[in-house]
Amino acid sequence: MSPLSEEMQVGPTPFIVHEEAVRQALPSLDIRSALEDMFLALGHGEAAQPPQTLTLFPRGAGDFITYLGVLAKHGVFGAKLSPYVVQPGAPIVTAWTALMSMRTGAPLMWCDAALLTTERTAGTTALAVDRLARASSERLAIIGAGSVALAHMRHVAPLREWSEIRIHSPRLASGGERADAIRALDARVRVAESVEACVRDADVVMLCTSSGTPVLALDALTKPALVTSISTNVARAHEIDPAALPALDVYCDYRQTTPSSAGEMTIAHERHGWSPDAIRGDLAELMRGACPAPSYERTVFFRSIGLGLEDIAVAHALYVHLAKQRAAG
Repeated sequence: MSPLSEEMQVGPTPFIVHEEAVRQALPSLDIRSALEDMFLALGHGEAAQPPQTLTLFPRGAGDFITYLGVLAKHGVFGAKLSPYVVQPGAPIVTAWTALMSMRTGAPLMWCDAALLTTERTAGTTALAVDRLARASSERLAIIGAGSVALAHMRHVAPLREWSEIRIHSPRLASGGERADAIRALDARVRVAESVEACVRDADVVMLCTSSGTPVLALDALTKPALVTSISTNVARAHEIDPAALPALDVYCDYRQTTPSSAGEMTIAHERHGWSPDAIRGDLAELMRGACPAPSYERTVFFRSIGLGLEDIAVAHALYVHLAKQRAAG
């Protein structure tokens, strides 16, 4: 447990941190270091990651996912609650994280977790890209153009000497101001007219959508590549065809929990003869060098479901930052 963490656990009233306060703090948070520290702690038995749970609201009104985690290294535990509330038109999706003290059992902070979720999701993918992508990777492809996709680009752009970053999304098809704004983010960005054009000759393909069904047919890849995929609240969501899993080298964020939650993994296990035993490694193992690196004889697939420990790690980073501010007066 860090001295700062222990000192701050005996502080006054818990922080209640709304979205704008989180936004202001984000530039001061080292998300990458917080996640690296957390996955190392998980690999060395200094953290615990229970399975996430999906709870359905009665009468089809939506659901909520509970993301739990214990980061004993820093003496904290807690949960993120992420509701999916069915409404006319677009559903409401929110997230709040409760950070608790292992020393006192008392709450340290409640924070709006929407922005933190985006950052930890992109940061986790970036850790995987850094450890799984070929060192010689030059072409990066991104499917999706929302805030999560752009956060992925921001986190991954410094990791390799990319010669080109292609982005595809139906919302960019007509060009316009959004496409121009995305091109302005990085001189290497090109907006692709189709998924096939986006992933052609790509070394890394990041799927960053809220789709519950496949957005990439793997036969569109022209060579073995690293494909990363994230989760959404849609039940059994998957961004690639589950039938493809047996032909891929599969990695994930945490092998103990991901296979029971990732849509394509559960479907592949039920219908296509794939077993979680085929997972080659997870981020806790990759951080410690305890699993094999990809050979790229075939395509590599990295699946992230979003761990409660990721939420606890970034919430703890936010808490320490705010506690320092409070202590400074």
